[in-house]
Amino acid sequence: MVVAAITPLKVLIIGAYGMLGHDLQAAFPAATLCGHQDLDITDEAAVERYIRRVRPALVINAAAYTDVDGCEEKRDLAFAVNGEAPGHIAAACQEVGAILVHYSTDYVFDGAKTSYVESDKTNPINVYGASKLRGEEEIARCMDDYRIIRTSWLFGLHGKNFVDTILGLSQRMDQVRVVDDQVGKPTYTRDLAEKTAEIVGCPPGIYHITNDGVCSWYEFASAFIDNAVPCSSAEFPRKAKRPAYSVLVNTKTPPLRHWREALADYLIERRDRS
Repeated sequence: MVVAAITPLKVLIIGAYGMLGHDLQAAFPAATLCGHQDLDITDEAAVERYIRRVRPALVINAAAYTDVDGCEEKRDLAFAVNGEAPGHIAAACQEVGAILVHYSTDYVFDGAKTSYVESDKTNPINVYGASKLRGEEEIARCMDDYRIIRTSWLFGLHGKNFVDTILGLSQRMDQVRVVDDQVGKPTYTRDLAEKTAEIVGCPPGIYHITNDGVCSWYEFASAFIDNAVPCSSAEFPRKAKRPAYSVLVNTKTPPLRHWREALADYLIERRDRS
């Protein structure tokens, strides 16, 4: 297949107004922006019409249903948005000859290992992870010229995230209990968006992209508040089971900077915006 040369005018960002989508706008400043008000990605015919009309050379899909606990209650919605919709997008990309970049998650793994490379066997333990894995499978079924980026523990300036939640709790509570038995890699959406531009030029396949460095949620919280106290997952029950270890190891590209450095920049930018 001959793919048209990628120019800024031929990039389409789906999910352009979410936390990651906003940073993708900065990384691809002339892209066509598409939000849920513009396109229902669960409508296969609508997706085909939209992408056929725009005719992009590159589609970046940052749209997802990311409420991990909500996915347990709304399984059908989770699989429609995270599972089937990426297949619709991939099929339309295949038709117009576009590259597809799609974001997946560390939760496609079960946490039985302490770290995971791109080729490790998947085994999700919650609905969110299972729905995202279905999305990966649907993309691979529909096309060849894709880059699936698995990432984890996102935080950014344009959406609800762990850092903002914990900062708010820290101001209202004497102590903030944070689980210390779930381990992963925090990732700043600005760094991920900038890395995405590099991944477009890499060979098709799956990529693990996170900020460098490993920590528990408690260790992450302790990096920006002084009143965090550790607790176990059993003490803080949630509807969705989380993997104990979801450390993504990037074996294909140079690593991003350490999460502590990224966090420091985020906190400065967050302060400057307030």
